[in-house]
Formats: sequence, C-alpha cells, structure tokens
Amino acid sequence: MDPQAFEELMMTVLVGGLVLFMAFIVWDLAKKSKAGRFGTMILFLALGLGVLGFVIKTVVIAGMEGV
Repeated sequence: MDPQAFEELMMTVLVGGLVLFMAFIVWDLAKKSKAGRFGTMILFLALGLGVLGFVIKTVVIAGMEGV
C-alpha cells in the first residue's frame, strides 16, 4: 500500500474515532450534569458544528485539488 494512501485512510479512520469518542464524552457530560433534553441538544449542536466544519474543509480542499 502506498504510504500516502495509508496516511489518508488512517486520518479518516482515526479522526472518525476521535469524533465518536468526543460524542461519548459530550453525552456523558450531559448525563452527569443532568442537562436535560434541551441542554443535551445544545451540547451536541456545538460538537456537530465543529465536525461539520471539518467535513466542509475536507470537501473544499478535495474540490480545489480537482480543479
């Protein structure tokens, strides 16, 4: 396997794992702090915006490389 392809695959897998771990941490934080439904939604919205920014950055870079 080409090292560049391996690095790209591992970045995708490991960043995805990190995002899932962060989601678990936010869920646990919301549960322990008794944030309720609205508070939990706000916590996950903040995490979701960060993940969305990462995805948009990846898509924009891929689009620029294709041009």
